[in-house]
Amino acid sequence: MNPGVDKIVRRTTMVATVVASYFLLTADYGPEPNVLDPVVKKAIRSAENSVKEFFVGSKKDSSG
Repeated sequence: MNPGVDKIVRRTTMVATVVASYFLLTADYGPEPNVLDPVVKKAIRSAENSVKEFFVGSKKDSSG
């Protein structure tokens, strides 16, 4: 498999796993805040940054 496609598949799988785990762990709590909120927000930001870096390129690559 193409390394770029493999990278996207792995990252998509990780994000999907995090989202599914979040929904399964918080299903009983409803809309109230819980201890997982900061962790999930950090994971979502990390995934967003990874996707942006993949499609746009990292700043490290463009500076040199």
